[in-house]
Amino acid sequence: MSDPLRLTSLAHGGGCGCKLAPAVLKEIMAALPAGAPFANLLVGTETSDDAAVWRLNDAQALVATTDFFTPVVDDPFEFGRIAATNALSDVYAMGASPIFALAIVGMPVGKMPVATIQQILAGGAAVCAAAGIPIAGGHSIDSAEPIYGLVALGLVHPDRLLKNSGGRAGDVLILTKPLGVGVYSAALKQDRLSEEGYRALIASTTQLNTVGRDLPEVAGVHAVTDITGFGLLGHALEMARGAGLTAVIDPTAPPLLPGVEALARDGVRTGASGRNWASYGDAVRLPAGFEDWRRDLLCDPQTSGGLLIAAAPESAKTILALARSQGFDRAAVVGRLAEGKVGIRVA
Repeated sequence: MSDPLRLTSLAHGGGCGCKLAPAVLKEIMAALPAGAPFANLLVGTETSDDAAVWRLNDAQALVATTDFFTPVVDDPFEFGRIAATNALSDVYAMGASPIFALAIVGMPVGKMPVATIQQILAGGAAVCAAAGIPIAGGHSIDSAEPIYGLVALGLVHPDRLLKNSGGRAGDVLILTKPLGVGVYSAALKQDRLSEEGYRALIASTTQLNTVGRDLPEVAGVHAVTDITGFGLLGHALEMARGAGLTAVIDPTAPPLLPGVEALARDGVRTGASGRNWASYGDAVRLPAGFEDWRRDLLCDPQTSGGLLIAAAPESAKTILALARSQGFDRAAVVGRLAEGKVGIRVA
């Protein structure tokens, strides 16, 4: 009997770790002509937000996003679940509720059994069913590497819209999921991930960020984004730039997935964490003698990571209680926004 197909062996990268590096993406986007103004376009590319938003009427705005990637695990059903969860996260990060999705499918047909492809799609459909929405169509191609994801559409009241740029000086920063998915992914490829670690990987990356759609109801929530391929520092930097502030991150505060610190200390890391640091490290101030492994964790690409929430300090207790009531048991305050030079300070 032949060995089972390892999906991760068919791709050069995996999950959100295969995103273009922030510096490369910035260079590409800089060459695009400036878009014409559209009165109903509430969110475009201005602040690298999580989704585009178009006002439909006084009570509804359409949230539109797309996200897809190559396998981060070898189980096809779980790969589909992770990719779909990750795509829907951008809708929740805008304070919206998803309404339907379209599938994005690229598969090396000659290298993969049809049954494997069916399992990937079934995993995505299962997550969308859990979110209460259909996959209403999509598009497929024969590609060199397996790729799966969604176009995700949602609705939000224009006055309830949450952006990544609304943070205010004095806000606390709350992270809803532990870090370490990139380290887990690297360990999996090296056959160094324990069974406990694998279970934690699946549980984290398939947990829908549903708490996002409830955040507009909480007074004092000013900005939200989700943590994906650019790592905590990269997405906090986008939030800081959008607000014109400094994001101060406590390096010991972000929760970590089980066993991640030991793996990081032992040198397990993804190439994407290094690319992330090379892209935005000049905007980050680290304390003297800061350990490389800690820096790598702060830059670690998160596939289907948690939400980063900027809110008034007096709202923190309510937000943490809301997050924990929805299963985000390790949600924690990880920093704050402050006046000062735009960028990140790790302290």
